[in-house]
Amino acid sequence: MQSSHAAAAVSSAFDDPNLIAYGGLEPVVRLAERCGLPALVGEYIRLPASKDGTGAFPAAKVMSLVGGMVAGADSIDDMHRLRHGAMGRLFSGVRAPSTLGSFLRSFTHGHVKQLHAVARRFLPELARHAPLLPGADQVAYVDIDDTIRRTYGYAKQGTGYGYSKVKGLNALLGIVSTPLAAPVIAATRLRKGPSNSARGAAAFVAETIRTARACGANGLLVMRADSAFYGADVVNSCRALGARFSITVRMNASVKAAIARIDEDAWMPIKYPKAVWDEEGQCWISDAEIAETGYTAFTSKPKKQQVTARLIVRRVKRLSTGTVPAGQGTLFDTWRYHAAFTDSPLSLNDAERDHRRHAVVEQVIADVKNSAFAHAPSGHFQANAAWLALAALAHNLTRAAGALAGTFHARATTATIRDHLINVPARLARSARRLTLHLPERWPWSTDFTQLFSIVHAPPAP
Repeated sequence: MQSSHAAAAVSSAFDDPNLIAYGGLEPVVRLAERCGLPALVGEYIRLPASKDGTGAFPAAKVMSLVGGMVAGADSIDDMHRLRHGAMGRLFSGVRAPSTLGSFLRSFTHGHVKQLHAVARRFLPELARHAPLLPGADQVAYVDIDDTIRRTYGYAKQGTGYGYSKVKGLNALLGIVSTPLAAPVIAATRLRKGPSNSARGAAAFVAETIRTARACGANGLLVMRADSAFYGADVVNSCRALGARFSITVRMNASVKAAIARIDEDAWMPIKYPKAVWDEEGQCWISDAEIAETGYTAFTSKPKKQQVTARLIVRRVKRLSTGTVPAGQGTLFDTWRYHAAFTDSPLSLNDAERDHRRHAVVEQVIADVKNSAFAHAPSGHFQANAAWLALAALAHNLTRAAGALAGTFHARATTATIRDHLINVPARLARSARRLTLHLPERWPWSTDFTQLFSIVHAPPAP
């Protein structure tokens, strides 16, 4: 590729009032309206009245924030992207960034809970209007994990050094997925940076499971988590709601004793389809052995809180090439063990493989942190908590748009969906009282865009 004209023959001017940088935002906003997001916000969010009108028209402000995030905004100032060209004619009620910032700063803990209530009801509506979780009536997974959103400076409330030794805020996410579908975010919590991972985990798990059920996950539902969430309250919360659990266990004395009782003949070799990087050994692991045994957990708790289930153990050889002379093998093998506590009804092989797929939550965390939650944009803690909840709304809305567009975009990252279907330049024209979006000729993903556009503009089913 090269320039086709001399430099002196090319000029630029920001002077066209009919252009739009985000043509794909129109069908996405239409989808949010069809799923009732503005109505839910108007029903559940009740901000106090003020002379400057900060709490007025919450639906318009939430829709502006979510629309900006879908288009790629990751800070309050980024909301300026909604106020260019013909955006004011294509959308009404777009608010200025300063207004949106004041709106977020007016949130208290109670108002953030109201926003969570909106999110819990909006996701099932998305699932009803789009093939968001295909196969959820057969098998679905709930994955819980937290992450640190790094912050800088001293002005942000709630920041501190957590388990990662990084200064920031602690974000807890609960996601729902199926073997056929990319994950969506069912619940969020923002906590202070030094918060323990398991703080409030039982209630959070229960909320995520209830949302998954509301989305149609009426078959086998398995909650997966790492060892930070290994506790009696979390496990019993799953069982009380009819969900199964699969949680990595800490290698304490009783777990080590249970593993030692496993007969050597019980170990079954497995082969990973892809090699796995082992942090402790700093090497690639391509094979392992698995076995299982019965185990009663939480024996220090009252009898009714103790749980007896399967202990699934994976072991890999502990490689110590630095201590073995060249040309010689080890005298005997030593192993490192990784155990998961589960009541999954699947076979040993399937249950162990499914537990390793808990890593899907890391993909969601990376996706969110590379988009709307790239920053915690406010100095106010509750404003950042509301921002995280809105980022989850934008993530799910983008996922639903991708699911309606086609098979490829149903499983693509939100960044890919945004590049292919949202950030499509358009020219707005009016004729015979109709608006027409003129999009680029030979756009590579025009077929998927047209399918999404047609579905969300079709008359609603009776």
